[in-house]
Amino acid sequence: MVVEKTAAGKNSGAAVSVNVSETDVGAGAPALKHYITKGAKKMDKKRITELSIIANKVRRDALTAVYSAASGHPGGSLSIADVLTLLYFEVMNIDPKNPKDENRDRFVLSKGHTAPALYGTLAERGFFPVEDIPGFRHIDSYLQGHPDMNKVPGVDMSTGSLGQGVSAAGGMALAAKLDNKDYRVYSILGDGELEEGQVWEQAMFAAHYKLDNFTIFVDNNGLQIDGDISKVMNPNPIDKKFEAFGWHVINADAHDFESLMAAIDEAKATKGQPTAIIMKSVKGKNVSFMENNPAWHGAAPKKDEYDQAISELDAIIAELEASL
Repeated sequence: MVVEKTAAGKNSGAAVSVNVSETDVGAGAPALKHYITKGAKKMDKKRITELSIIANKVRRDALTAVYSAASGHPGGSLSIADVLTLLYFEVMNIDPKNPKDENRDRFVLSKGHTAPALYGTLAERGFFPVEDIPGFRHIDSYLQGHPDMNKVPGVDMSTGSLGQGVSAAGGMALAAKLDNKDYRVYSILGDGELEEGQVWEQAMFAAHYKLDNFTIFVDNNGLQIDGDISKVMNPNPIDKKFEAFGWHVINADAHDFESLMAAIDEAKATKGQPTAIIMKSVKGKNVSFMENNPAWHGAAPKKDEYDQAISELDAIIAELEASL
């Protein structure tokens, strides 16, 4: 079916049409909606497969980091692997050989506790060796439990305290405007992070300054450390809240590259407003016993659990590689 939605603000003159279908994501799990912007250019199937392989390698890296440290946050790392892969391998203007290029696009992981996913992405992209991943959270490693812009190549902002990363990202977007630079700024925040009041201060800030070079992704997996977000401190409806603050809002599927790419293209075409992409995601994506289980928000797998998870991801990667 086709759903019509209208974003608030200057771009609300025409409704945005999205094709919506539903797919079950596991026993007892809510239906996951696939949002594809109508008329969006289809991505090359081979490229989608290549990106899928990379994303699952990122998941594997993230789990290796958490397992090696016996500490960390696997669930939310697995749910953002696809969008990180798309940003770093397809969308952003970046150069691993020149990570401080002043004209580069910026990325801020506001949900900094999911650093394992960011580190996996940066390593796969060539910012530092994949072999360094097992050093995560070790005393002699530069890969701390949360991103550190002073030590980790490719990290644009040190984050961890929820709400602060997305606020810094908004400041970067304003700096680009003031300096007449054309780089774009992207940030990922969690749906539980929306409970931080500072998130809504930056929402006012970005809309007020018409930061149309600023795009945020809300990782809407519906779970936080204490369980269902709607029961802890209900932020829903997330899209309507951002619309009320003057943002252009797009709903997308966090695990569908075409859906994400269409949303990003739409964000780039939006003028006079920042864009919030609300991504419906699965916490613990692609690891059977972690999916939709809040217990894996901040728990490290034991050896047998790690071995099973890696085996499942390796099987997915092998199947994808065989299809090329």
